[in-house]
Amino acid sequence: MTLSDELGAVVRAYLADRPDATWQAFARDVGVAGLLVPERYGGAGCGPREAAAVAEELGRALSPHPFLQSAVMAVGALMADGDGAARARLLPELASGAATATVVLPGDGDLLLEGDRLSGAVPYALEGEVVLAYAGGHLVEAVPTRRAAYPTVDETRPLVRLAFDRAPVRLLGPGTSWARVRDLGIAALAAEQTGGAARCLEMATEYARSRRQFGRPIGSFQAIKHKLADVLLLVESARSAAHAAAHAAAHAAAHAAAESAESAAESAAEPDVFAAVAGSYCAEAYLTAAGENIQVHGGIGVTWEHPAHRYLKRATSDAQLLGPPQAHRARLAPHVFGEA
Repeated sequence: MTLSDELGAVVRAYLADRPDATWQAFARDVGVAGLLVPERYGGAGCGPREAAAVAEELGRALSPHPFLQSAVMAVGALMADGDGAARARLLPELASGAATATVVLPGDGDLLLEGDRLSGAVPYALEGEVVLAYAGGHLVEAVPTRRAAYPTVDETRPLVRLAFDRAPVRLLGPGTSWARVRDLGIAALAAEQTGGAARCLEMATEYARSRRQFGRPIGSFQAIKHKLADVLLLVESARSAAHAAAHAAAHAAAHAAAESAESAAESAAEPDVFAAVAGSYCAEAYLTAAGENIQVHGGIGVTWEHPAHRYLKRATSDAQLLGPPQAHRARLAPHVFGEA
């Protein structure tokens, strides 16, 4: 059993035993908040593969914890572009769960950096106490002038609108590695989507075995068998795509840590390609699995009391985070068909 497998088992057991645990308690008991934080800053010093294992279990449980934006993307941004002072100040807080953070990537909003002032708005951002934004070629920390929460369809994934009216900022470092941070986030999100899709398959299979119609389990009918077989193929393929994206992100991080510019340039396309594949495939696999889960359950699957609708809502919201499947395929197209 690999470290990722062991970590996944620990997280699954913890979420099953303490589904209502706070982020601070989860961080303290399991250490997930500091998973990607180096040991010298109070973290575990793990990498994208371990993050993917945790994300898969969080997706399976529909956890509302800010793992994606805070423990993965914010930590990734600080490690990639933050200077020593920024890391020393922020990483211990994030690792302990005492603070959460979110990252605004280029294109997420219309931001203008003028000296040490930030103006503009971000229509949709994941919730986080500390806001790290890529603006004007820099990674900055800014306090929003206004922060408004949305009533979202997926209540487990809070979204906010951020507005900056010449808000003072701290320059944390250069903003040159935002694409690597994006791909790291996509890899973790793809793993989360895989976990959600896998849980949908489990629920549908369990119901098909227990629900009887015409004197036999509905799982014995050919139409249900084929439906579940198709979802199984989607889930396993999504897991392969998510694992490949995490492996590529780990490979890119290793090259960057080695400070080998030539090697990093040679492998620059690899995380981009695998992230695009995972972002496109896993989002649609989750949507299909969540929809088919409701179909197998029939009438009870569309009731408020049954959890099936929650997975469909999460699948729908996840399909828009960090770009919809069409955007990922557009990024992938030049690698497949060549430059236009």
